[in-house]
Amino acid sequence: MNRITLGIVVFFGLAFLLYWQAQIKRSELDAVKVRGIERPDFIADNLRTTEFNQFGFVESRVSAEHMEHYASSDITHFTKPVYLIYPENGKAQWKLTADKGQLNKNTSKVILEKNVIIDAIDIEEPLQSLSTQAIAVDLTTMIGTSQEMVYIKGKGFIIQGLGLHADLNSQKLSLLSQVEGTYEPH
Repeated sequence: MNRITLGIVVFFGLAFLLYWQAQIKRSELDAVKVRGIERPDFIADNLRTTEFNQFGFVESRVSAEHMEHYASSDITHFTKPVYLIYPENGKAQWKLTADKGQLNKNTSKVILEKNVIIDAIDIEEPLQSLSTQAIAVDLTTMIGTSQEMVYIKGKGFIIQGLGLHADLNSQKLSLLSQVEGTYEPH
């Protein structure tokens, strides 16, 4: 064997050895997963969806600037979500907006956080607007709850209180404590 052949064999031998070591390190890194870090299964920007019930009636409409869905937990995270809620009578009555939102499909709960505003769609509704920093809405029962300070504006009144229990189907709302308000007749 001459020197050139020996050099070529050594060169390819070293290249194979380096490639083999890189593959081993890559497989070790793939095997070690950092717990708690999960990548979304899909991402959407400028999302608009409509969900229907088993009878074909619109149940909810959602739009958001950004959305990430995680299939393993069946949780969807939203940025700037806008929910139109359709209670059992089938007409949109409430528009929910927030800076952040999370939908858990397993529990049918929506959690809205930061600058949450619930507006009545019908201008004839006595209660026109509700604002808080966090609210959870069960889409099955249409019950919303909050432990935060809640501010309500209506026709001729303003009310604030700590904590909320609201049934969007029956349109009943209860502030849980520290309730204060003012009423000004027309």
